[in-house]
Amino acid sequence: MMEMKVGGLIHDKRSCMLDGMDIDPALLRALAAVKQTGGFTQAAARLNLTQSAVSHQIRRLEQLVGRTLVARTTREVVLTDEGEAFLACGHRVLSALDELDRRFRRKVVRGVVRLGLPDSFLGTHLPDLLARFAARFPDVQLAVSVGMSLDLNGMVDAGELDLAVVMEVGDVPDGTLLRSEQLVWAAAETFRHVRPSLPLALYPPPCINRRVALDALARHGVAWHVAFTCPSPDGILASLQSGLAVTVLGRSELKPGVREVGRDLGLPPLPEGAFRLARSASSKSEAAREIEHLIQHPFAGATNGIGAL
Repeated sequence: MMEMKVGGLIHDKRSCMLDGMDIDPALLRALAAVKQTGGFTQAAARLNLTQSAVSHQIRRLEQLVGRTLVARTTREVVLTDEGEAFLACGHRVLSALDELDRRFRRKVVRGVVRLGLPDSFLGTHLPDLLARFAARFPDVQLAVSVGMSLDLNGMVDAGELDLAVVMEVGDVPDGTLLRSEQLVWAAAETFRHVRPSLPLALYPPPCINRRVALDALARHGVAWHVAFTCPSPDGILASLQSGLAVTVLGRSELKPGVREVGRDLGLPPLPEGAFRLARSASSKSEAAREIEHLIQHPFAGATNGIGAL
């Protein structure tokens, strides 16, 4: 039993004790309602009870205390001096009980959350995030869509997703900034560029990494060709490790055997990407807000695995 001493009273969630007497908090709330509304009828309406039920609660409280707490006249109902003093102490009890309720009551959140995530979240992050969310909110149904950032952005804008983790380059539009990531040219440590045309390993469109790579090469007049196309992060990694081609990755996504090659190959500089949490304007559910909060805080760590964000 959780107990707390406030203003000379010892109380818990079920009752408070005054000089050895157990007092139901419902009786204190009835007295407070009578004081606030100035009558039994109005107090009954506020408490969603009948007038006779409120009258009975006040009589029961006066019997327990052994004092007259309420003075009834033909024109009004007021608290006696002893009633005022008793209620002053009772308010402290009710305030403490309300605080206990706010702090320790289990929040029940229900609904469906449509969440979009990029491929790189399929590594360490996604299982941990989903497991923790499911444990905290078992009544929420998650519908997760995995894809490229440009796809996920469109789905959020169309109201097909409630939330999505996406990457932007340049000015970040509305949405919660999660972290920044420098994009780099990456290839195997053994890669040697000997042809006039730069071989590229790219995800199929739409893909922001692909767009950044091709835009940078076009602006600087670098000849290129697509040597490998694959929607899978594992496939892109395999093409790099084989020495077949060059691609664009976030710096934190570099793996053993894969290095930055932009300076060595004379390739144009790449922009910094910004990961953000995009929200659908039509989504206002409590469940969506809870998973949004969960994503923001653990996201600060580096990504695991290679992925097109």
